[in-house]
Amino acid sequence: MKFGKVNDPGIIDFTLPEDNPDTARVLSQYRSAKPLEVYIGCAQWNRNYLKGFYPPGIKDELTYYASRLNAIELNATYYKVPDIRQIETWRAKTPAHFRFFPKIPEQISHRQRLTGVQDLVNSFCDIISHFEEQLGMVFLQLNENFSPQEWVPLRTTLEAFPAQIPLAVEVRNEKWFADPQIADHYYTLLERLGMTNILVDTAGRRDLLHMRLTAPVAFVRFVSTNHPSDFERLNDWVNRIRQWKAQGLQQLFLFIHQDLEADLPFLVTYFTEQINTAMHLQLPVPGKPVVRQPTLFD
Repeated sequence: MKFGKVNDPGIIDFTLPEDNPDTARVLSQYRSAKPLEVYIGCAQWNRNYLKGFYPPGIKDELTYYASRLNAIELNATYYKVPDIRQIETWRAKTPAHFRFFPKIPEQISHRQRLTGVQDLVNSFCDIISHFEEQLGMVFLQLNENFSPQEWVPLRTTLEAFPAQIPLAVEVRNEKWFADPQIADHYYTLLERLGMTNILVDTAGRRDLLHMRLTAPVAFVRFVSTNHPSDFERLNDWVNRIRQWKAQGLQQLFLFIHQDLEADLPFLVTYFTEQINTAMHLQLPVPGKPVVRQPTLFD
């Protein structure tokens, strides 16, 4: 994931912004004593992407991946819509608790830019529905040049989106966040439709950390810089998630984009360890052990 990449991450202020004031209002409607439902994963299960994750001799990457993590950000659907047989194969290789988070195809989001796409959306959702109980949430990622001037196709597409398919949305153009009125207009639409507002933590685009939840769900896409600051960044997320849970957060979907290198441990493992400690969870810890780093909970 090259979006938001910088040459020197050491000069970036990675401090998480304060919450949008409406986040607490949204979460307050969902306070519960139930444990936080947490799904953590990567962008792909491909061996070339996750260098060092798979032990020698592993032939079925998805089966092994799903034995160590409980979710996948399924970017493959952005390039090609799978058929039902493919979805059934993926489901057969993964345990019942495993969740898939398919990305809406580029034909819909980038080529046609949400214009005249209702049939394509319906067809995609019909196919994706075959994930059944293993469908986590579909996510729509819009082009960086998709601006508020295209409000009408965005609103039309979201309002007509099949209600039985949960949806998260990521807008990237700076103009969505630069004007508070435009931002609030967008957030209000998502909130009214019960859709999730995606948070992107990437070095070069700190404005994407709007910290505005529109549902009792935090969908976080964390982009590693392969720098020691990644650990502190994850610690900050654990602390923020703990605050949100106290306010009413019900679900966390967190996907870490990381180019695995020999000198940096698997960040998914690190985050799982920290969220287990902070939230008193017992999520299986994937991958190889990590060197312990100081946390906010020491």
